[in-house]
Amino acid sequence: MKVLTEDAVLICAHDLGLVANRPSQDLVTIVHRRVLVEDDPENRSISKCPNVGLTIKPCLLTLRVETGYSEFVRIEGKRICLDMVTGLTDGTPPGTVKYRVREPGQELVDETGGAA
Repeated sequence: MKVLTEDAVLICAHDLGLVANRPSQDLVTIVHRRVLVEDDPENRSISKCPNVGLTIKPCLLTLRVETGYSEFVRIEGKRICLDMVTGLTDGTPPGTVKYRVREPGQELVDETGGAA
């Protein structure tokens, strides 16, 4: 599983909604790009979600990560994010629309610390 960096592309289930990354740590980088850690993908804005209609709310915000934090690697006590990060958005229908990783932002490092 690849480690996520600030260049990771996270999208809502509607494939066009883009999650805004905002890394919270500066200590660890991969090719000068900050690694994402626990809570970084949560409560982030989503732009360009095409799920729009009269009674339909587009995905505008990411909610809590359900899976995808490393159980083995931490930075300053926070688990790193892996390319399997997924969680719900605030889009409709409530409790069903997820976000996920399209691209990890780097192809060099996996969770084991070795070259991918």
